[in-house]
Amino acid sequence: MIQQWNIRSRAHECAVTQRPFEDGERHYTAIYFDVKSGEYTRRDIGADVWKQELSERKPFSFWKTLYEKNAPDERPEITPKESALGLLQRLIEDDQPHTENARFILVAMLERKRILSPTAEKETEQGKMLFYENRKTGDVYIVRDPELRLDEVEGVQEEVANLLGFGGPAADAGKAVATKITPEGEVKPVPAD
Repeated sequence: MIQQWNIRSRAHECAVTQRPFEDGERHYTAIYFDVKSGEYTRRDIGADVWKQELSERKPFSFWKTLYEKNAPDERPEITPKESALGLLQRLIEDDQPHTENARFILVAMLERKRILSPTAEKETEQGKMLFYENRKTGDVYIVRDPELRLDEVEGVQEEVANLLGFGGPAADAGKAVATKITPEGEVKPVPAD
């Protein structure tokens, strides 16, 4: 059975009490696996009722996190070039097995940029599942560790660069006209040698 996961944003209220979270409040995020549907679900629970939650349900994974209100203007602007986070979201939503390696490289890249933070890992029949949380939005991402060998990493990194528009024919065309695209999506002239 393929386990389904769609990105789930953090809730703005406790799943147990429906009390709205205060800005800066510590609470728990719990992931549950529903055997009937084959899907993961997320619940955000206030620290004051966490013991009650544990007495009623056994989470697949959980961690303590900080609630931060999102201002509507904090959403990134849509650009023609896909961002690493946008690509990761799309690949997770598409859930194609051939993109598992790229998803793993993307979360590692976003972890290094301190956009995603690792929160938990869990062994399953399908392998080790890695849980990450977006520091700003509270969105949770789950990817399977594909256990890449060192000799495979470079090829997957090239694949990700091509998907992001930093490699392949687009990069070759940029070289031909003496320009390059930066990771921020800006077109810059290449200095003459």
